[in-house]
Amino acid sequence: MDQVIISGAGPVGLWLAAELRLGGVPVTVLEARKERDPHSKALTVHPRTLEVLAFRGVAERFLTEGLRIPNGHFGGLENRLDFQVLDTPFPFTLALPQARTEELLEEHAVSAGAQVRRGHRVVGLTQDADGATVNIEGPDGPYTLEAAYVVGCDGTRSTVRGAAGIDFPGTGATTWGWVADVILDEPPQGPLNMSGPHGGVMAVPLSGGIHRLVGGDPAGTRPDRPGELTLEELRGTVIRIAGTDFGMRDPVWLSRFGNATRQATQYREGRVLLAGDAAHMHFPAGGVGLNVGVQDATNLGWKLAATMTGRAPEGLLDSYHTERHPVGAELLLSTRAQTALLTGYSTEGQALRTLLSQLIATVPEFSRVLAERLSALAVGYPPAESGAHPLTGHRAPDLAFADSTETLFTLLHGGRHVLLDLTGKDGPALEQLARNAAAGLTVHSAPLSEPHAGWSGVTAALVRPDGHVSWAVDEPDDGAVPIGLLQDMWPARSAAA
Repeated sequence: MDQVIISGAGPVGLWLAAELRLGGVPVTVLEARKERDPHSKALTVHPRTLEVLAFRGVAERFLTEGLRIPNGHFGGLENRLDFQVLDTPFPFTLALPQARTEELLEEHAVSAGAQVRRGHRVVGLTQDADGATVNIEGPDGPYTLEAAYVVGCDGTRSTVRGAAGIDFPGTGATTWGWVADVILDEPPQGPLNMSGPHGGVMAVPLSGGIHRLVGGDPAGTRPDRPGELTLEELRGTVIRIAGTDFGMRDPVWLSRFGNATRQATQYREGRVLLAGDAAHMHFPAGGVGLNVGVQDATNLGWKLAATMTGRAPEGLLDSYHTERHPVGAELLLSTRAQTALLTGYSTEGQALRTLLSQLIATVPEFSRVLAERLSALAVGYPPAESGAHPLTGHRAPDLAFADSTETLFTLLHGGRHVLLDLTGKDGPALEQLARNAAAGLTVHSAPLSEPHAGWSGVTAALVRPDGHVSWAVDEPDDGAVPIGLLQDMWPARSAAA
């Protein structure tokens, strides 16, 4: 009963498993498939997800293998969003097949001590006030496992969500897109992004001489699935859109996807929690789905670990829903808006695409705001109490300090709260907390090595394990960090005296 069971060994479940192990919690990941899906639905790793990987010290392997793209698209518009203007060490998207992303995340989770069981399908569960019992179909037959908590990372058809009785309202599909991994004998020079009244198509090169084509066309505007995609149908559609089929042959993967859009009414029901596609379903516009799921897991991991180990205040675990449900709602808003642009085949739709594309090219602030939203760098959580410091709830940047080559992201490697004394004076309160660091606090005392936007005048800050600011102060008493604010690291008690 002291373990957490995760259903689903996709990127979200594997990252959550590693986060829980970092917090000292036993975890078992159950995956219905015996083998990893070789077809990579997701290719894009966004800047905020790269930051998350960096503040656990595992970003470099992804960066080494992925292709860095300094921009991103919004709704397939011709003019792209410039990510190089973003305030991040990673001002780009990273193209990396999901299958490889999963391999790297599984290596990380297993090395941290997580147990991953493939070929073990969760078929149901029951729960009470003390824990949950999970029913599983394994290679050797049915069995059960007991757990303190169960997390459904098992996709849009989540068994865990259904067993917990959590509603998943929304809208069904009204349009269908397609994806194809094929050989192109006459590929476009660089990334392709074309749109017109006959539809739209984007193409990006993958490894092994394969290109991925993603697009849609007016024939897909229907509530029922158009059937299996064939190479000849795809060829005809691409010729209508682009005037050529680019010499396509030898398909590796052909598939369709719809714009059904749904969100779980609650991300927690007793001992059951949801993350990733189990919590939100949407059209894959902008390549954000994997990223939002990993960020769900980053928010949940430290809170669930603190709850399991008895270090959490009352209400901390409930704040997972409070903070991430609005992010999911914003995700659905964004992907629906992008779907409208992607399927704007009419004269009016094409005019709207042209106008917004021109704004991206000519209004830098408009482009930057869209890029911050798409990359998740703009995500912030409202403070629990009024009068909080303006930084409270916001993402903390990778601050650099005057005393060492360490940065905030390296201080976050241990998955603990990080207390920053930016005065560098090491007052009595800080010394006391440093001695108690084993309780889950990393303490660093040094001024910033250079000014950073929004941090001017900040003399102390507490940064959560997920990289968001818990609280900050501008003027410490007597030149030292105020002891009252430091007596409790948790956000729910940050105003305690």
